[in-house]
Amino acid sequence: MTGMQRCLILAVMNINMNNISIIGCGWLGLALGDFLVKKGFSVKGSTTSKDKVPLLRAKKIVPFIIKANPALEGEGLEDFFRTDVLIINVPPGRQRENIAQIHFEEIKNIIDRAGQGSRIIFCSSTGVYPDNGKITKETDLPDPKTASAQALVRIEQYLFKKRKSDSTILRFSGLVGGSRKAGRFLAGKKDVAKGTAPVNLVHREDCIRVIYEVIQQKAWGDIFNVCADKHPSRESFYTRQAELQGFEPPTFRKEKTTAFKIVSNQKLKDRLGYNFIYPDPDDFT
Repeated sequence: MTGMQRCLILAVMNINMNNISIIGCGWLGLALGDFLVKKGFSVKGSTTSKDKVPLLRAKKIVPFIIKANPALEGEGLEDFFRTDVLIINVPPGRQRENIAQIHFEEIKNIIDRAGQGSRIIFCSSTGVYPDNGKITKETDLPDPKTASAQALVRIEQYLFKKRKSDSTILRFSGLVGGSRKAGRFLAGKKDVAKGTAPVNLVHREDCIRVIYEVIQQKAWGDIFNVCADKHPSRESFYTRQAELQGFEPPTFRKEKTTAFKIVSNQKLKDRLGYNFIYPDPDDFT
């Protein structure tokens, strides 16, 4: 095989992008893998638990047990990372000690292992932006306050330094949908702060379809905020969701807060032409 023939084969693989590997098949990753399989993709998915292997197989996702401690551990790593698109969907967690450093090292090792012919989608968070009382766009500089947000910013910076042209960062707002019922989040709580602050939320179904559109449209080398169009107040949203889902509604302090942000999704809609399935969090199910 000549060098030209190899290049043509790689080019065809990159155009088709039929093979997807998902690091982290939890609440979002499993539903995403199921969706992509139904769209005709060949999907490989990782889990840290043998107990979840039958669940992945039931969804026709090829299972791999992979752990990052922070070095990668698992069988078949070479096969897993032989893919057209690698989706990194591993939340930092909030209770782990020294999470800013440890999570960065974990994801850095995953990025370093990714093949040069692969595209990468990194699932980040709008939590990297400050609560400055303004509309937040992708051009705004991150100002992470929590250890988990600091880890995400370091990962984003490392990813774009290494391979910006073939990677995309999706900053998801608060994730809701499926088993994650918003009515339960603040149910029964009293004297909750920031009742007047607008919420920044996105439904899981929209997260899945945005990832799909990035792949289909080859929207690489960019950052997108992924957030519903509307931003009801915390008090109205969580009260309504609790009532709809049969939970005790929370009560809120009578105060006005300036510690908030309104995440803009305009770039996503302009660049990808995406219309949200759930544009209004009050309609979340």
